[in-house]
Amino acid sequence: MALSHVEPGHSRNLLGDPQTTRSSALVKTDAFEAIKLIVPQGRLIAPHAVEGPMTLYCISGRIALIVDEKEVEMKTGDWLYLEGGKTHAVRGIEDAKLILTIMYVEK
Repeated sequence: MALSHVEPGHSRNLLGDPQTTRSSALVKTDAFEAIKLIVPQGRLIAPHAVEGPMTLYCISGRIALIVDEKEVEMKTGDWLYLEGGKTHAVRGIEDAKLILTIMYVEK
């Protein structure tokens, strides 16, 4: 069961969220999308790119972000920015919970 989007002006506790095993969209507008991303240890999210700029914030655990054949390790508290169109992959080093934000650019 997917979580419903967070309504404007409301909050959601992402640390105590009982749906800890599922990734889910938190909010999506014409300007941006915020996603709670769950990456279990050993899972590989295959190389892909998103059109707009994105940020990734590690709430808990550890991942490796693979960009341009280089691995950047992210752990609890780390934040990262990538330009739009940049191909990347994600590998779970430990069970990890992240917040992914994608900004949509007008064409």
